[in-house]
Amino acid sequence: MLDRAVIDALFPADLPEPEHWEQRYPARQLPDGAKVTRFGPSPTGFVHIGGIYVATIDQDVARRSEGRYLVRVEDTDQSREVEGALEQFERGFAYFGLQADEDAVRGGEYGPYRQSEREQIYLTYVRHLLREGRAYIDFATKDELASITARQQATKLPTGYYGSWAIWRDADPADVQAKLDAGEPWVVRFRAPDDTGQRVRFTDAIRGTIEAEANRNDVVILKSSDQSPRLPTYHFAHAVDDHLMRVNLVIRGDEWISSVPTHQQLFEALGFEPIQYAHIAPLMKQEGGSKRKLSKRKDPEASVDFYLEAGYPVPAVLYYLRGLANGRLAEMPLAEALDAPINLDECGVAGPLVDLVKLDDLAADYVATLSGEEILASVLEWAERFDPELKAVLESSRELALRALAVEREGVENPRKDLKKWSEFRAVYGFFFPQLHQAATGPDDERIAALGVPADVVRAVASDFVSAYQQLDDGQEWFQQIRDVAAKHGFAKNAKEYKKDPDAYPGSIREASQIIRIAITGSTRSPDLHSITQALGAEETLRRFDNLVG
Repeated sequence: MLDRAVIDALFPADLPEPEHWEQRYPARQLPDGAKVTRFGPSPTGFVHIGGIYVATIDQDVARRSEGRYLVRVEDTDQSREVEGALEQFERGFAYFGLQADEDAVRGGEYGPYRQSEREQIYLTYVRHLLREGRAYIDFATKDELASITARQQATKLPTGYYGSWAIWRDADPADVQAKLDAGEPWVVRFRAPDDTGQRVRFTDAIRGTIEAEANRNDVVILKSSDQSPRLPTYHFAHAVDDHLMRVNLVIRGDEWISSVPTHQQLFEALGFEPIQYAHIAPLMKQEGGSKRKLSKRKDPEASVDFYLEAGYPVPAVLYYLRGLANGRLAEMPLAEALDAPINLDECGVAGPLVDLVKLDDLAADYVATLSGEEILASVLEWAERFDPELKAVLESSRELALRALAVEREGVENPRKDLKKWSEFRAVYGFFFPQLHQAATGPDDERIAALGVPADVVRAVASDFVSAYQQLDDGQEWFQQIRDVAAKHGFAKNAKEYKKDPDAYPGSIREASQIIRIAITGSTRSPDLHSITQALGAEETLRRFDNLVG
């Protein structure tokens, strides 16, 4: 074991003792049973929708127990940091209303909330473990580590840096000093307990009692001395931070279950009270007959930006995610489910499937409950970033937008559900606006030509419809205008009659109606034509026939 003076010389002379940090971050004054949870985004990649999923649970559990939900940026792996990742995180979590009670932006009494700004804290506890003989200086090179792994594999032994394979674990202090004097780079490794055959048990808040093999590896806890700032590994940083931030419940992905034995050893060596863990099953995707984890590399819907760019309504997404966490919430109405608690003991151990078809259905149902004003406000907010042209059109035609949104939505028992997300507004309602409407170019326009009606008949139908047009209030009376012009030009009264003798007619009433529909809306599918013309007004309705009657 190294002399204390040698150990202390490796660290800043003014480095505080552990007691300083214990006093700086006292126990939180919270009600009994209050949970302090944390979410730890890493800027090494963009946020996965699974992060929103876990953070939703973090926030809900903390706030319902009158606890605290904090966000701590885990940026110790600075070599892999992705530019813009933190901005994307802030953008996504703000969109979903998952702001923390404490974080790097809002601050808090237990900060800093970026691990890269907590170097001095970590060094205090690393020095403490070295002094206690619970950690040691290690100079093993990459080549030496690779050789150890190769020899272990050749003899079919578990790979790792442990026991007699840990070449600096019990090194002569004189050899260590010689390396230090030579300026060789070094790391600090945790000295795992000697009893490597021990098994450990712990209680997971979701999975109950779990038994696993105790950690045998002397994991690195402080990275190489040739790096600045001098930062720890995740294993060590999370132990120190969760203790000092007084976190008492860690909700995280189940890929961390295998690390619990290491984390338990670190907590014990540091003299910290152990923390309860809740390991969440990952979000999954159906692929053929099997399931796999939702992947940011393969699946667009894995990225948080996918939902922002598409403009999914926030309540619908949160409702869907809460239903994945607790099945009972999926059976409740949306408002009730958003108000109900998420219970950890109801979270499944098998990963729930992300189904965009289901999410679209939920989103359409939700949008159908909103007023035109609410929809317009949401579309404008979305368009400000993703479709500035649409935003300008809507702001200059606000009353028309509201009239358009009222069609088959207001004053009816079953409102239209043709809008699922804000990015669809242009496709679904864009034809209402002259600036966005794609007018038919003439009888040879592919949308018109696809009907199979001769060009001269198309022009005659359009011309007669315009010349006799009346802006009538009654829908049946209004549609009679189409029937009259169809009859005048020899269209069959119905599709059945047309099929009996197609050569006798230019088409059926359906084709005649579609000529009018395409002229007005640019599509063969639309809401009720009469209601559309009421929203547009007679002048705009007739203007849309210019290319067909000219």
